[in-house]
Amino acid sequence: MTTNGRDTKPTDVTRREMLGSTGSKLLVLAAAALGFDSLTETAEASAETYRATDHWWGMTIDIDKCIGCGNCVRACAKENNVPEEFFRTWVERYEVDQTDPEHPHVTSPKGAIEGFPPSAESNKKAFFVPKLCNHCADSPCVQVCPVGATFVSPDGVVLVDKDYCIGCRYCVQACPYGCRFLNPKTNTVDKCTLCYHRITKGLTTACVEACPTQARQLADLKDPKDPVHEFLRKNKIQVLKPQMATHAKVFYKDLDGAVR
Repeated sequence: MTTNGRDTKPTDVTRREMLGSTGSKLLVLAAAALGFDSLTETAEASAETYRATDHWWGMTIDIDKCIGCGNCVRACAKENNVPEEFFRTWVERYEVDQTDPEHPHVTSPKGAIEGFPPSAESNKKAFFVPKLCNHCADSPCVQVCPVGATFVSPDGVVLVDKDYCIGCRYCVQACPYGCRFLNPKTNTVDKCTLCYHRITKGLTTACVEACPTQARQLADLKDPKDPVHEFLRKNKIQVLKPQMATHAKVFYKDLDGAVR
C-alpha cells in the first residue's frame, strides 16, 4: 500500500504572509464565508487576536477509539478541496497474526475515505491507525527544502509556501511518514496543515470536528489547561518511528508495536 498520494489544496498561509505581518493585521473572515455548518462561540476568537507564539500545536490519537469510519478523511477532503485519490490524512487497518506480529496485513482502501469493508481475518487482532503529517519539531522536510518553501510556523505547524515551492519533491522523499505529495493542480507539494486557517480562528481541525468517537484531539502543548497534558501523563504514549528523532507531535495512545 502506498501512502504518499494523499493530498488537498495548498494552505492559504504563505511564508511571506507569516513573516511579513502580525496577527493584528490578518483579516477576520465572516463565518458565512467560511461555510461552517456547526460554528460555535469559539469561532469568535478571530485571527486578528491570534498570537502564534502563545501556542505549540500537535494532536493526540486514541487508537482504541478509532472505528475506521472514514469521517475524518471525508471532512478533510471537503474542507481542503482535496483532489481525488490524494489525501492529507488517511486511516490504515492493521490485522495482526499473533504468531507473526512482525508482518501485519495493512490496508487503506482509497485512504479509508469510504471506510473499510468487513474483515475476512476474524482470527487476527485488528485495529485502525489514523495518519497525517506529524508536524515534527525537527522536520527532515524542512531541512532538505532548497528554497525554504517548507517551514515551521512560530506555533509549531509545518507549512508549505506554495509561492516558493518549486516542486522538486526533495521533502516528499525526506518525510519518513509518507504524508507529502505533489498536488497535480498546482504542481507544488501539499500536506496536512492542521487546518491552520481554522485553528488560528479558534476552531478545531476538520478531522477532529468530524470524529464521532473523539479518537482525535487537537492539542496545544503550550496551554497548561489543555487536556493533552493529562492525556500524556496518564497513558502509554508513542509516536510513529521514534528512531527517526524528528520529535513528532502526533501522540498515539496504546500504539501496537506492529504499526510502522
